[in-house]
Amino acid sequence: MAKVIMYSTQVCPYCQLAEKLLATKGLTPEKILVDLHPERRQEMMARTNRKTVPQIFINDQHIGGYDDLYALEQSGKLDELLTA
Repeated sequence: MAKVIMYSTQVCPYCQLAEKLLATKGLTPEKILVDLHPERRQEMMARTNRKTVPQIFINDQHIGGYDDLYALEQSGKLDELLTA
């Protein structure tokens, strides 16, 4: 099973949508809550060059945010990443 890490906040609606999409695949991401751990936001920005959440990694590959995750799902490529 794929390892999914998601930088998020407690109130981000796109983070919640990403979680719901991943749940349909039987996955629960490891969440790093950058609102509770501000030092982790710096880590996220260093890893992604982005400031917004969610930032999603599948098996250590940066996917991007919710829009990127949804685009992968729509193209049929998300399942390939999750089973690789």
